[in-house]
Amino acid sequence: MHAHTNRLAAESSPYLLQHAHNPVDWFPWGEEAFAKARAEHKLLLVSIGYSTCHWCHVMEHESFEDPAVAELMNARFVCIKVDREERPDIDQVYMAAVQLMTGRGGWPLNCFTLPDGRPVYGGTYFPQAHWLQVLGQLAERWAQTPERLADYAEKLHAGIRQTGVVALKKDAAAFTRKQLNQLANGLDRDFDTVWGGPDRAPKFPMPGTYAFLLRYGITVDNKAILKQVRLTLDKMAQGGIHDQIGGGFARYSTDISWKVPHFEKMLYDNAQLISLYSHAFQAFKDEAYKDVAVRTIAWATREMQAPDGSWCSALDADSEGEEGLFYVWTMEQLAEVLDKDLDFARDYYNAGGEGYWEEGRNILLRTMGDQHYARKHGLTAEELSAKRERVDRKLMAARAQRVRPGLDDKSITAWNALMATALCHAAEAFDHAEYTDLARQTLHQLTTAFRRPDGGLWHTRTKGKCTVNGFLDDYSFTIEALTTLYQLSFDEHWLEEARTLVKYAIVHFLDGESGMFRYTSISDPPLIANHMDLQDNVLPSANSSMANALFTLGHLFDEPRWTDLARQQLANVEGNMKEYPEGCTNWGQLLMNHVHPWFEVAITGPEAVARRRQFGQFYIPGRVFTGTAGESTLPLLADKGAPGTTIIHVCEGKVCQLPVHSVEAALIQLQ
Repeated sequence: MHAHTNRLAAESSPYLLQHAHNPVDWFPWGEEAFAKARAEHKLLLVSIGYSTCHWCHVMEHESFEDPAVAELMNARFVCIKVDREERPDIDQVYMAAVQLMTGRGGWPLNCFTLPDGRPVYGGTYFPQAHWLQVLGQLAERWAQTPERLADYAEKLHAGIRQTGVVALKKDAAAFTRKQLNQLANGLDRDFDTVWGGPDRAPKFPMPGTYAFLLRYGITVDNKAILKQVRLTLDKMAQGGIHDQIGGGFARYSTDISWKVPHFEKMLYDNAQLISLYSHAFQAFKDEAYKDVAVRTIAWATREMQAPDGSWCSALDADSEGEEGLFYVWTMEQLAEVLDKDLDFARDYYNAGGEGYWEEGRNILLRTMGDQHYARKHGLTAEELSAKRERVDRKLMAARAQRVRPGLDDKSITAWNALMATALCHAAEAFDHAEYTDLARQTLHQLTTAFRRPDGGLWHTRTKGKCTVNGFLDDYSFTIEALTTLYQLSFDEHWLEEARTLVKYAIVHFLDGESGMFRYTSISDPPLIANHMDLQDNVLPSANSSMANALFTLGHLFDEPRWTDLARQQLANVEGNMKEYPEGCTNWGQLLMNHVHPWFEVAITGPEAVARRRQFGQFYIPGRVFTGTAGESTLPLLADKGAPGTTIIHVCEGKVCQLPVHSVEAALIQLQ
């Protein structure tokens, strides 16, 4: 029984359901709330968060669960709750507004608007006393001088509409390696050469940045950048941000040494980190990188996979009302679980030393790699591995008895696609067929259960129910995943699915005036501003992802319009690379395709898939693989087969070198 139940009880989002029994009369986003605000001449509160957001929980407990606070909110405002993961389009608009007003952003995001949705005031987390003050002052201003708020809203609205606007760049000059070098050098300025990552806290993993730097460093043989990449990967893997016994990474570290994480685990971070560590293993042959990727996949399959085979969104930072409680250990807890293994575990995981956190609790972490540790303690690699495995098994069994953090069980199309891509990258690097099977299962779900009747994609699926029309990144990430799976399996079914989604995206998202793609479909009701997702961040921007997808598919299908679209997108944003390199790393991947050799590798014959698997031992950026054991209509495979013989053609710009029969010979041509 609940003392209060509001409209959110009918929603499927775990975050909205968390607020379904607040005394606040929450509305979901929709016309009902706007109509009430117009009819009663009230300001709207648009409050945005997500289920694993710690400070969202804090503000809910302090303010939204308080009947006195709720009474004021209900009397003077119409209150809307939004799950930012379910409606990233709404979040982008009101985040832009709050950043313009305050110079900062974050979650919870609380934005007050006129009855038509135009913002007048906003911020992030408000302690209760401050929140009550804001509520009272805004309500009073709206009652006494509504015209002043309306005037401010008009000016702010104009600024919001300019955010993210990009113009069509006509007659763009050819791209150059100088532009690429400037991008890399801009990133270099922020390196922390002691702990890796950026030289500031909090520290986010930023897998897209290091994927770009890995490729750039290998391509131009920049040893300093490769050293920084390895330092960052090593320190993250050894730090508290990495769940040492269970696998997977937390969203960010609160300090410069990757020690104290914000304990929530997001699918999108971990998917990209699986890809990054898989590529690093190919490049450096360091078993530690393989171990990280394999452990992260094991965590995901154990804790994040939904019954239908798709992937859930996130694990909460909190359990039993405390952040990180599920993951930390007191010395007494360790002693009770480990018995004779206690001394090794204390030393290996630095309990009581570097791992000490607060209130007698320890965050398990390592201060050196396993090779160094084994040498220091006179252990073989096998002995150390056996000790660690035994300790981890005991600790995991004990941890399984604890109250678990909350699981956000909605499956998001874009994030599932990232996971499918990650599984393909791991399957390639480690030659694990079961990872390919998992990727195939995920993409089968996305192209069937997540499919709209009109051929498009849904954005989310929870407990078998799909909601919210797909956004641009749902399409672009899925297209990239389908293309990646094709390049691993040579099953053209996946390529045809990718082509279908590209055509759909061009019709529903392309903005003809700028040559860029809108974030929302033309089928969706308009918001107060149209947003174009341009800047790479923790996730690649939807436009950079779509541009990379168009570039690859354009070559595979010999479709110049698609490669021309990708080139135009890159030309439109190239000027941002010098000013804001951190926001252009996935664009940098596309720029590399234009200014460094980009190869088409065609494999034909009965052993085509087996030859493709052999390439997985090597890090080979700047290429697309295509192949068939039989017949194919793909242009890159035309006239390249020979009966009963497996042949490899390495081509660049549709000009092919002499055919070879071995991977070793092809690798020489790829240099």
